[in-house]
Amino acid sequence: MTQELTGKEVADKIHEGLRARIAALAEAGVVPRLALVRMGERPDDLSYERTAIKRADALGIETVTCVLDGSAAQADIEGLIESINQDASLHACLLFRPLPSHIDEQAVCDALSPDKDIDAVSLLSLAGVFTDADSGFAPCTAAACREVLDFYGIALEGKKVAVVGRSLVVGKPLAMMLLRRNATVTLCHSRTADLPAVCQDADIVVCATGRAKAFGKAYFKAGQVVLDVGINFDEEGRLCGDVDFEAVAPLVAAITPVPRGIGAVTTSVLMAHAVAAAELAGKTG
Repeated sequence: MTQELTGKEVADKIHEGLRARIAALAEAGVVPRLALVRMGERPDDLSYERTAIKRADALGIETVTCVLDGSAAQADIEGLIESINQDASLHACLLFRPLPSHIDEQAVCDALSPDKDIDAVSLLSLAGVFTDADSGFAPCTAAACREVLDFYGIALEGKKVAVVGRSLVVGKPLAMMLLRRNATVTLCHSRTADLPAVCQDADIVVCATGRAKAFGKAYFKAGQVVLDVGINFDEEGRLCGDVDFEAVAPLVAAITPVPRGIGAVTTSVLMAHAVAAAELAGKTG
C-alpha cells in the first residue's frame, strides 16, 4: 500500500522543537523578528505572506512587512535591504521573488546579509550549500525535502536519487544537500536524454519543474519514493503538483501529495531558519 508522505506531521515536529528554542530566547530577552520584503501585489506572494505571518504568530515570532510599489526603483529596494541589514532588531529576511522585470534581482539578493538570508537568495549563501560549509542557510524548499525524508526514515546513503529540475531554488541546492548525505544524485532537466528511464532507475525521484502533472506512470516503477515539489494548477483550476498523483500513487511505495506535502513543511523550515538567525545574532552580537 502506498504511503502518503504528508507534511503536517513533519511541520508539527519542527514546531515542537522551535517552541523550546523560542522560549530560551525569550528568557534572554530576545524575540525572533522576521522581515517580509515584497514589491507589488502578486497573488502568490500575498498568499505566502499570509501563511508566513499566521505560522509566525502561532509560534511567537514577530513579523515586519516591508512593501514597495511594483514600480519602485532599484535604489529603493536595495536601500530597503540595506536598512534591514543594519537593523539589529531584525534577525531574518524573506525576499519575495520574482521581483519586477525592471529590477536587477540578483543584485538585490546579493545585497542581503548572509546572516539574515534565511532562504539562500544570495550567491554567497548558496556558496555555503555548494561547498558543504556549516554556515548560512539552505533554500527553504530544498531543506523541506530533506526534512520530509528524515522524518519518514527514508535512508539516503548509497541510494540513487533523480532530481528533475535544475533551479537554484530547489534542484541544484537539493542535489548538493543529498550528495552530502552520501546519496548518488543525477540532476536532470528538460534536455536529459530518455528522462523516463533515468527516473525509473532511481530509488528516490524529486520532481521540481513547475509543469502541472507532467510526470505520469512512464517515469516511475514500484518501490520508489517520490517527492513532488511542484505547485501548479491543472486545466480545471485545481491545485496540483508536477506528478500525476492519481496515476502514479498506486504504483510507487511513497509519495508526497499536493497540496499537504512539501509546501506544508517549507514555511515551517522558514520559521526554523528565522529562529536560528536570532540565535546566531545573540551569539555574535
